Amino acid sequence: MAEVVVIGAGLSGVAAVIALRRAGIDDIVVLEKSGRLGGTWRDNTYPGCGCDVPSMLYEYSFAPNPWSRCFADRSEILDYLETTAATHEVDRVIRYNAEVMSARWDPGVHRWDLETTSGTHTARAVIVATGPWHRPRDPDLPGLDTFTGTAFHSARWNHDADLTGRRVAVVGTGASTVQFLPEIQPKAAHVDVFQSTPQWVLPKPDYPLPPGLHRFLGSHPAARRALRGMHHWTQEAIGFPLRHPRLLRPLEAAARLHLRTSVPDRTLRHALTPTYRFGGRRLITSSTYYPALTRPNVRLRPTRVTAVEGSHVIGADGTRTRADVIVLATGYHIGDIPLARRLYGTNGTTLARTWADSRRAYLGTSVSGYPNLFLLIGPNLLTGTTAVPTVVEAQLRYITTALTRLRTSGCAALDVRPEAEEAHQQALHGALRTTVYNTGGGSGYYFGVPGVNTFCWPWSTGTLVKRLHAFAPDAYTWTLPPSAMPHPRAANDRRPA
Repeated sequence: MAEVVVIGAGLSGVAAVIALRRAGIDDIVVLEKSGRLGGTWRDNTYPGCGCDVPSMLYEYSFAPNPWSRCFADRSEILDYLETTAATHEVDRVIRYNAEVMSARWDPGVHRWDLETTSGTHTARAVIVATGPWHRPRDPDLPGLDTFTGTAFHSARWNHDADLTGRRVAVVGTGASTVQFLPEIQPKAAHVDVFQSTPQWVLPKPDYPLPPGLHRFLGSHPAARRALRGMHHWTQEAIGFPLRHPRLLRPLEAAARLHLRTSVPDRTLRHALTPTYRFGGRRLITSSTYYPALTRPNVRLRPTRVTAVEGSHVIGADGTRTRADVIVLATGYHIGDIPLARRLYGTNGTTLARTWADSRRAYLGTSVSGYPNLFLLIGPNLLTGTTAVPTVVEAQLRYITTALTRLRTSGCAALDVRPEAEEAHQQALHGALRTTVYNTGGGSGYYFGVPGVNTFCWPWSTGTLVKRLHAFAPDAYTWTLPPSAMPHPRAANDRRPA
């Protein structure tokens, strides 16, 4: 039996192994359904795929990297993850091609039993590191299965489909389209971009980072910390108005100026102008998306797609567009963790059923009724400006503290108290009510359950890190192993000092 099983070997899973070892926990198994680590950076191979936060924030604090650009592309990020994993010998504990089919809590022996495609495992604790950008959202388009050309989701890019000289229909204008459209536009004969909702787009200050800069930063750690700090506070400066919408006008003005200077045509500008507040949907940065839309071989179709008939894509406004290739840039089921249907808690209920009305977790990490289970990048932990590694490292400090106390307390399990989880939910959703995430008029991305924001953290990144730094044992029920239970009433109320 392993002390900890980590599910997923992406950015979060790699960090989990390193953090656990630093906490003195070495009995670890990582279950990865693919044959290679990397998570979303392994799976997303579309042209132009890259990071939308500065590279220096998209790295582990313990593993600085000589990034080639201010905003790294996916191949460089994947290389970084693989190099970091090799340096810290993470590969030694990864079981590849081991998809978890079920994970059940056994209350009799206080352990998790996991069935995978390559065998069974048992664990004292489980860390779910599968990430929110995991399951592509395939639209239900009548006739798509009879399309005479080639169709694929942008998250599963078909590199055998040569777009040179072809007519391409792009369905969706989210973050992926913003990145790949400038890459495919020069090759394609014609590109029709179907937009159901326009996006707020800020310019992206991307530029090469000279090797000399990294040599200097390597010799002057204080300078590197200062540069990281500058990037961090720039992100926080954007995030502050998102929590206080009355301060959004300067950001909206900057985005409108970017649109006006990039798109000369008034009709096209009007179609690209959002009617909701800045930040009501996922924030997007690009300096190449708007220019690509102005090229002669690109046409914006400001309508959603309703059907496919033969070789034609049909818009809600009645337009019929012939296409050789359809690219479905329709995003992900954010927060809809497929594994939730395979995790069974104390009463045999799946996490998916527990989350039927609202995905919730105490500090985005622990779910009541699922002892010794921890979620990385769980519900309500992200914003439009916080870098994922920052959140993951803060969570892992919290989790390793919990597991260390579990180990030293003599207890067999810890389970977050329902009242602690509920109090956190009340405070969190109370704070969200006044943010632009809830009031901005956007929809979809943040709301995993209709009317319930299950994505956003309503406070600052500093508050998130501080809350996760202070592990609160009183928020949990601590259970002794059966052999050490002197009295049933006391057994479920032991708390470590």
